[in-house]
Amino acid sequence: MRLARGSTPRLRRRGVPAAALTALTLLASTATTTTSALATTTTAAATTSTVTAASADGTRPCPRLTQVRVPGAAHQKAACLKELTTAGTVASGHTDPADWAGLTPKNLDVPSGVPGIQIDGYFPDTSTTNTNHGWHHDAQFVLRLPDRWNGGLVVAGTPGNREQYANDRAIADWVLARGYAYAATDKGNTGLAFHRDGKRPGDAIAEWNRRLTQLTRAARAAVAQRYLRPPARTLVTGMSNGGYLVRWQLENHPELYDGGVDWEGTLWRADGPTLLHFLPEALRAYPRFAAGGPDAERARADLHAAGFPAGSEFLWPYHHQVYWDLTQRVYREELDPGYDGPTEAGTPYCAPGTPGCDADYDYAARPDEVRRAVERIALTGRIGKPLITLHGTLDVLLPIGRDSDVYARMVDAAGRAPLHRYYRIEGGTHTDSLVDAFPDRLRPLTPCHRSALTALEDWLTTGVRPPASRTVARPAGADAADLLTTCSLSGRP
Repeated sequence: MRLARGSTPRLRRRGVPAAALTALTLLASTATTTTSALATTTTAAATTSTVTAASADGTRPCPRLTQVRVPGAAHQKAACLKELTTAGTVASGHTDPADWAGLTPKNLDVPSGVPGIQIDGYFPDTSTTNTNHGWHHDAQFVLRLPDRWNGGLVVAGTPGNREQYANDRAIADWVLARGYAYAATDKGNTGLAFHRDGKRPGDAIAEWNRRLTQLTRAARAAVAQRYLRPPARTLVTGMSNGGYLVRWQLENHPELYDGGVDWEGTLWRADGPTLLHFLPEALRAYPRFAAGGPDAERARADLHAAGFPAGSEFLWPYHHQVYWDLTQRVYREELDPGYDGPTEAGTPYCAPGTPGCDADYDYAARPDEVRRAVERIALTGRIGKPLITLHGTLDVLLPIGRDSDVYARMVDAAGRAPLHRYYRIEGGTHTDSLVDAFPDRLRPLTPCHRSALTALEDWLTTGVRPPASRTVARPAGADAADLLTTCSLSGRP
């Protein structure tokens, strides 16, 4: 949706199948109303609010609680909390566990001891998919300002089509414990029907980029209000769709950031490859593979040729059931709504040959207007600040050979290779929760993301460059506990 007031949404078809709505709970957390326990006040206008300086538990002051205003916000609530990490925000109602469900391993540590201010709010918008706090308003954000500040700010967009708390366990807890201020956006639209937002194909995704830019500018100003000086460094990070936003921001608004960490970002480019190229191939080949029989090996070869790596077969049934079909249909609807005529977001698990079936989708054969829609959100590789990219070699939602391998070549072709480090994490997959199901075959990417942020800090503050780009092998003999806490990007223990 456009940022300008008064814009109207493009007319999109309704009638999403109930089965697809159920499946979405695993693709992207659906809107879940958070019962807010914010001990604060409500703004009455875009930049005015009345707040109290009392803490949520009534035991401590909160410096400058009443002075912090998020520029451009239409609504904000501020709370003085004794704990800003999920060790406290789950109980206090200042996060939504449903929003980050399934993104991290179950035994991931939860740091604590981070008191400070949390501000929840939203920017002007006309779409209403995000129901957190009962607001029914998109462009929601969360800003956390720890008492013990290290001088930095980390901003993030969300993976999938989740809401603003999606990164709380994977990213926010750790950076807050290191003293960073933290801000995240819902990207301006959420949920299965995100593609209804905007006037023309591609508008909903284009809004994601604008919303992260908007939040970064506002968060930098709010940080300066709280600490009486601007952040010394601003980092941008995110996973999946959030990783795409990192790439786009460093290409288009490098002046706002000092650097970023891209965690398996989605690749969009008009000439491909994109998920609209390899997911239809998976939808055609996997049923033949699963059926067994004389065509199974040919189907396996077709999946490998589509980019799904050899050795990832154990992950295919889950991804076919949960991700491939739904992801193809909703993103194709966003960028090419005319493909299936009056149907909205296709027909789940249709057989090839069915009219309008996404298994038969052929991007190359579609009208030029589809390429133009992708071009509006496309990446170029022309990053303007240091970027570290991480991607698991067993990612079978965004296969590494069709995504980050390609993006690394784009950065190199753009002459920006000195600004880029790329780590291919052996045994990593798209969502870390799958490590709990396959601990002997997978490793979590969360510790590697933390190592990458640490390496980026050193790069920016001391000039020590991160290790050369490489495939990071799974350490021989490492157990699940080791892999959950360590990840050496240099390849050395």
